[in-house]
Amino acid sequence: MKKILLKILQLNLKFLARATLARYSPGIVGITGSVGKTSTKEAVRTVLASERTVRAPAKNFNNELGLPLAILGDWETTGGVFFWLKVLLVSTWRLIIKSSDYPEILILEYAVDKPGDMRYLLEIARPHIGIFTAMGEIPVHVEFFTGPEAIMREKSRLISQLPATGFAILNADDELVMEAKSQTRSQVMTFGFDEKADLRISNFTNNFDGKSGGIACKLTYGGSVVPVRIDRALGKAQAYSIGAAAVTGLIFGLNLVKIAEALSAYEAPAGRLKLIRGVRESFLIDDTYNAAPTAMHSALDTLKSLNAKRKIAVLGDMLEIGKYTLEVHEGVGKSLKKLGVDMLITVGIRGKLIAEAAIRGGLSEKVVFTFMDVNEAATFLESEIQKGDLILVKASQGVRLEKLVKEVMAEPTRAKELLTRQDDEWVKRLGMYESSE
Repeated sequence: MKKILLKILQLNLKFLARATLARYSPGIVGITGSVGKTSTKEAVRTVLASERTVRAPAKNFNNELGLPLAILGDWETTGGVFFWLKVLLVSTWRLIIKSSDYPEILILEYAVDKPGDMRYLLEIARPHIGIFTAMGEIPVHVEFFTGPEAIMREKSRLISQLPATGFAILNADDELVMEAKSQTRSQVMTFGFDEKADLRISNFTNNFDGKSGGIACKLTYGGSVVPVRIDRALGKAQAYSIGAAAVTGLIFGLNLVKIAEALSAYEAPAGRLKLIRGVRESFLIDDTYNAAPTAMHSALDTLKSLNAKRKIAVLGDMLEIGKYTLEVHEGVGKSLKKLGVDMLITVGIRGKLIAEAAIRGGLSEKVVFTFMDVNEAATFLESEIQKGDLILVKASQGVRLEKLVKEVMAEPTRAKELLTRQDDEWVKRLGMYESSE
């Protein structure tokens, strides 16, 4: 019965979303990729909001229920039966009585968890501008596909379905993403560190002085060069996000100087390489939102690039990668000694694979600690933290390592502001490695 009601809700949301798009005719910027979708969404919103009225959903409303919800209104969260009844009634009313505050531009994420997902989402809303962030060699959710090529084909539908008058914005540094170029009739613009990228990112640095940090880089387009600095966020992933956002701004007629000015207000989303103060004058690199292999290596490269008294990695399971699980986790573990990690703490069954491989890769057993409970890992980490430590925390969302971050952050009362998954429903939900006791 529950599945039947869910299907009825899904079909009603789809109908209302399509009717709303026909009624209001907003421009649509669609974002897909295996990593970086939410950061790119926020960066694009920051740029376009300086000139237009825009809507980018506050949460990751990017599936068969979330995407139409983002189209229908500026809903900040979801709920039970009464919430969905309210959505249906309000959305129907807005079709009858045209609202004066519907945005000019919608910025939507298109997530793909299984075959057919992208096709369904495109039946609801076809973008005018499509951004393909990155794929990586082994993308997340590959467990539910025959292989990386299959998930690439599914995500590429967003680019191939763009209109001839539209724009495809592609990551020039990702070979798989660039394969989508041949599949679209729209105009293609690229971003990245590659010299051939239309918008080139250069002079990138991660900055951390023991008290604060951020990234800095330069954006080059058409002979113009502007510097950009983003505070409290780290990693090349953020540079890619602002690169994609800059190209979007150019398409909408903004010049590079205005784009750089707008990006100075960009705030990286919670749980995406966000720099947070920890206990005893330590710092946490909170990357707990999710973990794909590409993002895991990127986060560790970020940790390597920064100076600190000690570098601690707290790593957990990477999920939904199927037959690649052993290979990927062992690969992470073997790299840790070369990356300058001073202490490793792992959480979970797959996390233990990382720990075992790290020891084989040269990391001393004395600095490797494995746990099967998030709270036990948090208690141990809190006891070990010293002044000047820099601690990377990363795993797939099912591990719920944001709960560990909350235990060792300097200002736990700001958890709702600084951490991911802090809605009441999420806070109560147990992770894979938590007991109800």
